[in-house]
Amino acid sequence: MERRTMTGRLGLLHTVPALAGTFDELLGGSGVDADVVHVVDAGLLRAAMDHGVDDAVRAEVLRHLRHLADDGADAILVTCSSIGEAVDAASAHIAVPVLRVDAPMADEAIAIAAERAPEGRVARVAVLATLAATLGPTGRLLESRLAAAPREVQVEASVVEGAAAARKAGDQTTHDRLVAEAIQAAAARADVVVLAQASMAGAVRGMELATPVLTSPEGGVASLVDALAAGTR
Repeated sequence: MERRTMTGRLGLLHTVPALAGTFDELLGGSGVDADVVHVVDAGLLRAAMDHGVDDAVRAEVLRHLRHLADDGADAILVTCSSIGEAVDAASAHIAVPVLRVDAPMADEAIAIAAERAPEGRVARVAVLATLAATLGPTGRLLESRLAAAPREVQVEASVVEGAAAARKAGDQTTHDRLVAEAIQAAAARADVVVLAQASMAGAVRGMELATPVLTSPEGGVASLVDALAAGTR
């Protein structure tokens, strides 16, 4: 990521507590000298898993985003893909940029698949998630980009069985192994593989594949830094 020296205040909303450190590390390498405020609400993800992104989830997302904006954030990043559609709805009511962590990844995935697929074959994007609650929002986000694609692109989405249970039990090694195995299988049939959740990114470390594998944290941070830069010009 290109280093840029900027100041300001950034807000991040997480549903997985461990991700705060991941995003602090990425922001630290971006050259941004900004105050960073993290809000963590694991209950949002549990609610989305239990009964979907309903009115209660949307109201809570809006409340958190308003808090971050009122606290002085110049731009806000939501790092949970499962609540992405609630973020889209809430952003219209917030005066500062509110960004979905998976939006840059979705744009990149469509572009890469369209470029890599051989002529005469439909381009293929494989989406992997450890939670079924994430597949719908990320799949619909990708599909919303298809109309602008330069060629026909097919999106295939699947859940990595057992990975979420392993992570919940504190077994990160098994989680990463199951995700890595699913990535290898998906890479054999797709032009690009998309990991729908930021919490899956660690499973890619050390893998060497001909097929690109996209994760959301780096793209999300880049979009957050861009939003801060745009606001400070």
